[in-house]
Amino acid sequence: MIVSILALVVLVFPPFTATAQDLPTHGIAMYGRPALPQDFASLPYANPQAPQGGRIVFAEIGSFDSLNPFILRGSAPWGVNLLTVQSLLGRSYDEPFTLYGVLAESVETDSARESVTFTLRPEARFSDGSPVTVDDVLWSFRTLGTQGHPRYRTAWDKIATMEQVGPRSIRFTFTEPDRELPLILGLRPILQRSQFDVSAGGRDFAQSALTPVIGSGPYTVAEVDPGRSITFRRVADWWGNDLPFFRGQNNIDEIRYEYYSDASVAFEAFKSGLISVWREPNAARWADSYDFPAVTDGRVRRVEIPHQRPSGMSGFVFNTRRPQFADWRVREALILAFDFERINTTVTGGTEPRITSYFGNSVLGMRPGAAEGRVRALLEPFADTLLPGALEGYSLPVSDGRANRRNLRAAMRLLDQAGWRPDADGILRAADGTPFRFEILLMQGQTDYQTIAAAYVEALQTLGIDARVTVIDPAQYVQRTNGYDFDMTYLLRLMSLSPGNEQTLYWGANGVTDPGTRNWAGVHDPAVDAMIATMLESQDPEDFTAAVRALDRVLMAGRYVIPFWFSPVSRLAVAEGLHYPETLPIYGDWTGFLPEVWWFQE
Repeated sequence: MIVSILALVVLVFPPFTATAQDLPTHGIAMYGRPALPQDFASLPYANPQAPQGGRIVFAEIGSFDSLNPFILRGSAPWGVNLLTVQSLLGRSYDEPFTLYGVLAESVETDSARESVTFTLRPEARFSDGSPVTVDDVLWSFRTLGTQGHPRYRTAWDKIATMEQVGPRSIRFTFTEPDRELPLILGLRPILQRSQFDVSAGGRDFAQSALTPVIGSGPYTVAEVDPGRSITFRRVADWWGNDLPFFRGQNNIDEIRYEYYSDASVAFEAFKSGLISVWREPNAARWADSYDFPAVTDGRVRRVEIPHQRPSGMSGFVFNTRRPQFADWRVREALILAFDFERINTTVTGGTEPRITSYFGNSVLGMRPGAAEGRVRALLEPFADTLLPGALEGYSLPVSDGRANRRNLRAAMRLLDQAGWRPDADGILRAADGTPFRFEILLMQGQTDYQTIAAAYVEALQTLGIDARVTVIDPAQYVQRTNGYDFDMTYLLRLMSLSPGNEQTLYWGANGVTDPGTRNWAGVHDPAVDAMIATMLESQDPEDFTAAVRALDRVLMAGRYVIPFWFSPVSRLAVAEGLHYPETLPIYGDWTGFLPEVWWFQE
């Protein structure tokens, strides 16, 4: 799929109009107006004629011990939030960031977006048949913001007031400028208050439990084998079946997630027909490991789904809270020691391009060379504290093809400047004699990353660094990463074409100490916070793009992650009978695609 640069810019940022949206409407976009009109028939990448029925089984690596994904405690299946709970608005993944009414029949805001009003649909129902009420909405926002997972608190802190302003209407007024906030609130899960009314015998919201949440989504939890599998069944008379937004969606009758301790075991289950779809992350295996009988006789077909979203970031992240990683020169040295070219060849066959920025593969990514124009103007107030490369330009090292010797020599010089020197036995030590030692923490099932880590440990030994790999079960891994109890681990941060408040969760200063955020690196940089604030306040798409590119520069120059590679396509091996529409969303195989718009047909 080839898209011209001009066409992609128009696609990502449609013509901007600053007209006030002071009347109730069917949708809201981050910039401009929604692409779909009031009377749209369905989302452009859904098939309204798709048959309903059938079953799909996914493989998950790890386990689960809770069915409440809205709190920090416990580990809950992804499908609970995806399938059983609804929000006020729903996202179209054929636009950078546009939402349309779901539980809410309309949304109303002003040009400055100082407040937003949602009006509920009268037909909206929870799975037990009770109506979704204003009281449920108010309770959900307050409870998620005060007792829920930390990812909900940033938006909650920006709500000055929330009040009922009509029989089915709720208005939120904000404490500060944030153009994205009406959209963020529109995507908050709405829960049934009565199920968590402890005084009436309900459950405690803040406690992890294996009791299903009563939601208003198209599926309910049908079967649970704790830690091993969970099955969801479609609600035949679901209240949202006839909404244009959902036409052609939620076609599969039964969706099941089977949990495995290891990816290789799960892949064998797929080969034997126990799993319906397999996402193959490794290009080398895609090329040489799909000659098993189900593929050769047609019971499994292979498809590649292109996308136009940013590369995001995948790699080993430094926990800069640890003293040995606090100095950027040390982080740069360890990036130099990572022989990407050799490891990429070993793991993927060398076919995948390296991630060169957090928003690469898109118009939002930083441009090579020195910062210019609006990007430079945003960064210059922080010139005295920016790390080398932010203004001048930063690029990742490339191996010399000879055991990475040149980069290892450069790494040794940087380590020496940072006060780390080898002793008589070649062990790298600080001035006080402390050896350079750290742990690479990985989760069971991450076999590719274990291979990468083993090669990296070997390279670090030549520098006198004692690195070791520790592999733990998913529950321990969640607990330790929530508490930032690691030196280095594998990080994956997916990026959208409309980054916003989630960037605070990823890199905001509060995450240095507050547990449960996604700021695993411990980023604490005023320039980062300022670029995110500018993104959220921008009313001009060009200013927004400049802020994202500036943020990209600061993060890359921060040397927080050793980047791996990305793929411009998703590789899916699919069992016979499963189908998807010919028209693909710009986000490709992402949330909103599989299983939402797929169907089963013999």
